[in-house]
Amino acid sequence: MTPVVEIAWTHIVSKPKQTIVAMLGVTFGIGMFIALVSLMTGLNQFTEDVTMTSSPDIHIYNDITRERKSIVDELNPAGINLVHHQKPKVETTKLRNALQVVEIIRKDPRVSGVAPTLSSQVFYNFGPIQLNGQILGVDILEEDKLFDIRSRLKSGRLEDLKSNPDGILVGTGLARKLSAATGDRVVITTPQGYTMTLKIVGTFQMGIGAVDNVRAYANIATVQTILQQDQTYITDINIKLHDRLQAKKIAPEYETMFQYKAEDWETANATFLTGVTIRNIITWSVSVTLLIVAGFGIYNILTMTIYNKMKDIAILKAMGFAGTDVRLIFMFQSLVIGFAGGLMGLIIGYILSWLISKAPFEGGDIVSLDHFPVNFDPMYYVIGIAFGVLTTAFAGYTPSRKASRVDPIEIIRGQ
Repeated sequence: MTPVVEIAWTHIVSKPKQTIVAMLGVTFGIGMFIALVSLMTGLNQFTEDVTMTSSPDIHIYNDITRERKSIVDELNPAGINLVHHQKPKVETTKLRNALQVVEIIRKDPRVSGVAPTLSSQVFYNFGPIQLNGQILGVDILEEDKLFDIRSRLKSGRLEDLKSNPDGILVGTGLARKLSAATGDRVVITTPQGYTMTLKIVGTFQMGIGAVDNVRAYANIATVQTILQQDQTYITDINIKLHDRLQAKKIAPEYETMFQYKAEDWETANATFLTGVTIRNIITWSVSVTLLIVAGFGIYNILTMTIYNKMKDIAILKAMGFAGTDVRLIFMFQSLVIGFAGGLMGLIIGYILSWLISKAPFEGGDIVSLDHFPVNFDPMYYVIGIAFGVLTTAFAGYTPSRKASRVDPIEIIRGQ
């Protein structure tokens, strides 16, 4: 052990209370950083997984609310046309040649899966009460390739729906509202007044209350029958890509090619993505602030130590120690406090994160969540210890630089 290290170590162990207080500052900062960033990123990852896995990368549909040119505009495109109280065109949400469009998209090498869908608002009859809901007519096996419905089943099998023309898969929230279970029958009424009795062949849980409380799946032919439509009646086409980040570029191509609205997942979930960005900014701001506050604590303690050690520093320099040696003594103290405090902070942070992950959480009808989601990504622990050591190094640099410039003659004269 060199004299510099030996002197620095003596300073550390001779004032244990002061050293422990400095370490606790770093420990608290890194521990809270780990717990906070693990919880917030875990929540973000959970909501992102639930949202992204239940929505397509590109959604093609007939946007009947889109503004269109009036007949007058088409007849007189160069003139100034003014039409008061223009009424919307009477049309359905049907996609023309939907099955041909599906086959064209399926041949695109950028596409991993495509599924035609028929959606409609319906009423679920629960005694004298009618509950608002939504029914999706799908090829359940194709839909499973896109949204992994099989893993979300709570009862029944996908094959039961495929083989049963009167079958229906309902969300767990909707089943609870209807007091129904697998094997029961439920009466569905369309807004046009058509009624049909379907048998519940299974239940699913997506994890989002807005879906589980209202949605049901049936075969496309079944929903076409309910709506009194022909076999070509398709209202939506859902697409999954090999690279989801290409959706914003591919969607306009499909919109131009098929002349229907093609909405990418970023546009459809713009509000959600904005919320994720804001939460990440707040999380990292608070976490970095905690570490900086811990660094200021070390700065204050080392500054006070140097003032208390002025006589010792003067004697060391009078004995021949250079300013660089004195600076190394205090930098060594700072790094030891930062590293030891950082290691304890990692342990505390992991324990806090584990306790949070075991805390029960009642999501109610909003989300399907029993415990707080926590992200135990090792990268956060690497960032915590690295940032903690760097913060303490910067905090110790200024006091150690000041100590290296002490003039021993002035100190001894002052005594």
